[in-house]
Amino acid sequence: MPIKIPEDLPAYDVLTREGVMVMSEDQAARQDIRPLRIGLLNLMPKKIQTENQFARLIGATPLQIELSLIRMSEHRTKNTAAAHMESFYRPFSEVADTGERFDGLIITGAPIEHLDFTDVTYWDELQAVFDWTQSHVHSTFGVCWGGMAMINHFHGVQKHLLDHKAFGCFRHRNMDPASPYLRGFSDDCVIPVSRWTEMRRTEIEAVPGLKILLDSDEVGPCLVEDPRHGALYIFNHLEYDSDTLKQEYDRDVASGTPIAVPCNYYPGDDPSRPPQNRWRSHAHLLYGNWINQIYQTTPFDLHSIGR
Repeated sequence: MPIKIPEDLPAYDVLTREGVMVMSEDQAARQDIRPLRIGLLNLMPKKIQTENQFARLIGATPLQIELSLIRMSEHRTKNTAAAHMESFYRPFSEVADTGERFDGLIITGAPIEHLDFTDVTYWDELQAVFDWTQSHVHSTFGVCWGGMAMINHFHGVQKHLLDHKAFGCFRHRNMDPASPYLRGFSDDCVIPVSRWTEMRRTEIEAVPGLKILLDSDEVGPCLVEDPRHGALYIFNHLEYDSDTLKQEYDRDVASGTPIAVPCNYYPGDDPSRPPQNRWRSHAHLLYGNWINQIYQTTPFDLHSIGR
């Protein structure tokens, strides 16, 4: 089954050209099934790029997915056209007021790692989102800063500043091959990393109930399961396109910002050569496994979620 998104959303044409099955509202209405409702709380500045990345992954499963785009209520983005935001996004306050429930919710990262959580302008509302997921979302996936913020909110686990940016593609170990989220994973895999902060293994392991699923000797824990709160936290970027790290590197070079060549990304670490994507298959596996696990466990009646 395809992913259901508006025909005029840019991701519709992008995914169609890539061969991902997409479906309009009219087509979806003719199928007598309940689609999985997945929300995307998009905190990234490049909204359209992020929409494409996550829609590509969750739209690759054999289930019908209804994707809803959500934004923080008062925060205004400077990098995406206001018309796009008005057409496709709803503020969280509106979603909460209607009492809507979701089978799954993705909370993206945000380029605000240098700030303490309490210094983020929308921190109070984001904490309200985290609490709301416990009664209105069956499974939540916190990504990069979004995952760091969520594990901090529920468990007090702190993020720590690095003395240099973790930047490139790093090998990660499969710590729990029996996990339904790692079904089909190799014993190790390559994952893109781009962050100035880290979550520490010892602090996560000190919290009862948290389980590290993917780990790296070089850049620390990557994927953490939190069964008590129906959540996964991933601190790296399996959703990245082949050229996302290149865009970040080229941007910093052009602006004169000191930046190292992303490691293990370009052939021979030569930025004049096209980068190689060595994580795409595991990205589809992880998000496909997440969607499948939601499908296997979510109530048929949406109103039963959280009860």
